[in-house]
Amino acid sequence: MRQWPDDRIAFGGDYNPEQWPREVWDEDVRLMADAGVSFVTLGVFSWSWLEPTKGEYEFGWLDEVMDLMHRHGIAVDLATATATPPPWLSAAYPEILPVDREGRTLWPGSRQAWCPSSPLYRDFALALTDRMAARYHDHPALAMWHISNEYACHNLPCYCDTCAATFRRWLERRYTTTDALNHAWGTAFWSQRYSDWDDVLPPRLSTTFNNPTHVLDYSRFGSDTLLDFFLAEKEVIRRHSPDVRVTTNFMTMSTFRLLDYHDWAPHQDVVSTDHYVVDALEHPRAELSFHGDLTRGLAGGAPWILMEHSTSAVNWQPVNPAKLPGDTLLDSLTHVARGADTLGFFQWRQSRSGSEKFHSALVPHAGEDSDRFREVCELGAVAGRLGELVGSRVEADVAILWDFEAQWAVAGPCMPSAALDYATAAHAVHRLLRDRGVTCDVVHPDADLSRYRVVVVPTLYIVSDDAASAVAAAAEAGAQVLVTYFSGISDPDDHVRLGGYPGAFRELLGVRVEELFPLRVGEQVALEGGGSGTVWSEDARTLDAEVLHTYADGPLAGRPAATRRPVGEGAAWYLGTLPDDDTLGALVEQVVAAGGVAPAAEAPAGVEVVRRSSADGSWLFVLNHTDTDTTLTVAGHDLVSGRDVGPSTTVAARTAAVIREA
Repeated sequence: MRQWPDDRIAFGGDYNPEQWPREVWDEDVRLMADAGVSFVTLGVFSWSWLEPTKGEYEFGWLDEVMDLMHRHGIAVDLATATATPPPWLSAAYPEILPVDREGRTLWPGSRQAWCPSSPLYRDFALALTDRMAARYHDHPALAMWHISNEYACHNLPCYCDTCAATFRRWLERRYTTTDALNHAWGTAFWSQRYSDWDDVLPPRLSTTFNNPTHVLDYSRFGSDTLLDFFLAEKEVIRRHSPDVRVTTNFMTMSTFRLLDYHDWAPHQDVVSTDHYVVDALEHPRAELSFHGDLTRGLAGGAPWILMEHSTSAVNWQPVNPAKLPGDTLLDSLTHVARGADTLGFFQWRQSRSGSEKFHSALVPHAGEDSDRFREVCELGAVAGRLGELVGSRVEADVAILWDFEAQWAVAGPCMPSAALDYATAAHAVHRLLRDRGVTCDVVHPDADLSRYRVVVVPTLYIVSDDAASAVAAAAEAGAQVLVTYFSGISDPDDHVRLGGYPGAFRELLGVRVEELFPLRVGEQVALEGGGSGTVWSEDARTLDAEVLHTYADGPLAGRPAATRRPVGEGAAWYLGTLPDDDTLGALVEQVVAAGGVAPAAEAPAGVEVVRRSSADGSWLFVLNHTDTDTTLTVAGHDLVSGRDVGPSTTVAARTAAVIREA
């Protein structure tokens, strides 16, 4: 068994030798050495090569590749190959195929065409996993097991009859009685009361809106069902390979919202994720930073693995622009700054055919004589020089609460505004703090909040009593708590908390909202003293809070839009709208100043600064996303350039420095 590379930032990615003639493999390992590759992920989509017909296995080619990696000192993250069934399996057993909400079967021809609840598919997948674990558990190249791939990316939710039966069993375990189910779902409305479990169906296409709690529970069910499948594969691996780490690659990017990774994370030996820059977002690099902090939160603050990202363009957006020179390095070091100790890419060699042939790779179609591959080699060299910070942790005094269940509920049917997106407020606050050099942990509402000086509660629509009490306790103990619009509204069953919004946080904030006034897309409301709000507004009354901003026009003119209330040793702040960047930026500056939170370093807008530290020292990441050189007051040794710097250092436009601080 090989240890995961820990003398450097591990560097590599998905390797798919089955796509290439045998003579290319030797060329691959030569180029891997040139690029500084220290790990590869093998076998992710290899089922049809490992079991070309039912019960007939062909491992010879994989044996050869594993041996090749071992001879060249490259660690292997070995996938169980169960992400996508081979054609013979779905042809022989079409009942394993998923069904969409309109009752249409989703046929093979791409990937992940299997029902998450299918016991038949599970049996075949576990049989393959068992064969692989038995064969490779003691192979000297094996460093980690990689179960399946990007769970739920294409086959969740499924609405087939198998899922319907499995959903009913899940509900029985959750509620025990139909009376408890009826109470949780509020089935007194629209004559939806159930008297027999067999009458319950998935929230399929219906005459009008589905029951919101029914829809929320189906999201919970889907996440739990796939987690159970993951755990079944993990158990098979553990029987053969008890001492090798096991993971699966999450997708902690804002466009993927189907799994509750807070439930999944405790079952990973190391948290790993995939992240791709979504060009259509207004602030794609700020989103990258946010989801690095989210992944670190899932890992409990520990270092994590970036299993996949891209050297340049992807293939799945309407338009797929290439990354600019320097972006491969900047994007990668942003992930490391936010806690990644491994940099993985999809994939090693860019495919000649198939759906992802225009998805960039470490070795592009142009080959080694290309600027992109030279940039890859530069990144590999930098990853080697960063070995001294492996195991260190990111410093953060601010927590942003993030709940996948609240995200599902906000996206449910019959909400005050379909234009309201759960992530908007969280991303805005995080981005403006990032612009000011303030690092945030993104954590679950049940996390320990006692060590944070500032706690941000953005659009936490559903919240438990315990989580709401913990937020109040943090303020009492001295934290500055910032709660945004549409928070505290409902309990975990999505039952509205009566007596006035924001429900669970009403007393903490000293604010009572009588009615919601969501804004139309593109609509703005002026704020007294300048600035404007978008997305949302509320008819609020202060109980015992100080008014910071009021609405200057519209039906809520004169009503409070932002407030502050002293609480114990801290304070509770409330935002009833989403202010423009200048107004919101000024407010978050007030909040962090009141909390005594300092930036990692003084830097201009567009220059991201984050600090990692350990008992051995501290490292300041300076990521210059601008087109202008920037100079900071910092002294030490820059691991990117290999130069000593100080008492100040200049970081060129669109480059980065990682400075071991003196």
